[in-house]
Amino acid sequence: MKLSAPKQIVFWIAVIIAIAAVLMALGVFSVSFISAVWVAIIAFVLLALGNVLKGF
Repeated sequence: MKLSAPKQIVFWIAVIIAIAAVLMALGVFSVSFISAVWVAIIAFVLLALGNVLKGF
């Protein structure tokens, strides 16, 4: 499997989602339908897809 760097926009979207997950875990704000753990997993999966898929 050949990995490639994610596009810059994918990287920054993943960072913003990860920061939102940390803030949710600290109780700064909450979203009633999803927990902070799932938000962090979504950020990680997005970043992983950016590394695995070429041009993503």
